[in-house]
Amino acid sequence: MAVLLGGLAMFGPFSIDTIFPAFPQMGAQLAADKVAMQQTISVYLIAYALMSLVHGPLSDAIGRRRVILAGLFVFALASAGCALSHDLTTLLWFRALQGLSAGVGLIVGRAVIRDVLHGDDAQRLMSQVSMIFGIAPAIAPVIGGWILGWSAWPVIFWFLVVFSILLWFATLVALPETHPQPARLPLRAKPLMRNYVAIFLNPRFQRLAAAGTFNFGALFLYIASAPAFVLDLLRLDERSFAWFFVPMIGGMMLGAFTSGRIAGKIDGTTQVRMGFAFCGVAAALNIAYNLFVDVPTVPWAVLPMMLNSFGIALVFPIVTLAILDMYPRQRGSASSLQAFTGLVSNAVIAGILSPLLSQHAVHLALGAAVFSLLGWAFWRWEMHVNSRMRMCAAVEVGGLEPTERL
Repeated sequence: MAVLLGGLAMFGPFSIDTIFPAFPQMGAQLAADKVAMQQTISVYLIAYALMSLVHGPLSDAIGRRRVILAGLFVFALASAGCALSHDLTTLLWFRALQGLSAGVGLIVGRAVIRDVLHGDDAQRLMSQVSMIFGIAPAIAPVIGGWILGWSAWPVIFWFLVVFSILLWFATLVALPETHPQPARLPLRAKPLMRNYVAIFLNPRFQRLAAAGTFNFGALFLYIASAPAFVLDLLRLDERSFAWFFVPMIGGMMLGAFTSGRIAGKIDGTTQVRMGFAFCGVAAALNIAYNLFVDVPTVPWAVLPMMLNSFGIALVFPIVTLAILDMYPRQRGSASSLQAFTGLVSNAVIAGILSPLLSQHAVHLALGAAVFSLLGWAFWRWEMHVNSRMRMCAAVEVGGLEPTERL
């Protein structure tokens, strides 16, 4: 289950990161500058975000397995369309179609985890999936660079076609339906919208989703800026993206492994505190390094991202499971809205912030630090609200002494 769900979560990041080394070649062939090429990420993420609102509730209504199989089929067709594109406009249309289908593995997969396991076991499986999922951003640009070494950029998209077809057959054979008929919700627009509004307006959902989204935004700013960061700031070539992605994903995998090992031994609140502490140290080191060097170099320029990704991997499973546990009968919808929140943020980062900040290393470092700080602030807000609620509950049942009540 962990291997299959991890693989299903991988094909989304694969469709972003494998084309990074091909940006110069694609831009030259399609007559597109760097800003225009950046839109191949933004269009994909916007479509991904919009369709993410549908994947979860659709799986709540007709089952997880059917939605995943349909999404993989559409993704394979969209990737073939990207490979056959001869102009930027056509490529952007098929990139949007990729985005519409790419979320099924990650979004529905989270609901599958919570369908089959609970408590510490769910945290362990979520961490195992995160470890496998974390491989994708590390190896995807390396694969893209290798493909460019012996062929042209369309072959990268043919690789995505083959990968999605293999996942389709693996899902067909190995993934059982985890959301049985009696537990499914009716597929009607009005109840769906009512449920969405209720979830979205829930203050606790907003705090938890914002904490996870902003915390990951610190890392995604660098992921979206990878072509400029690796090629322009670090002054490496198209085959050197591993210098950035391998340490970053290594930190994420180590953090996911640590999260799985400490499940049941350390409470979730303490684990999240540890995660944000690592993110804070990483942000401070990153800013300090870039303030005192003229030209960033490897490995020193990428080590703070490794520490940051380690902290993010400690925070992510706790926040995600907390959101899913809020809505036992609507896990797909809750997962969709969480994904939508993150993806809208990522689209803004890729389309607006990355082009603005990726010209200077210190600007990237400061931007990432702001995201980490915002994520921590929303988590602290959630902890403060929880503390006050517990205090009020204790007062209501007379659990405090009169002076403490006062």
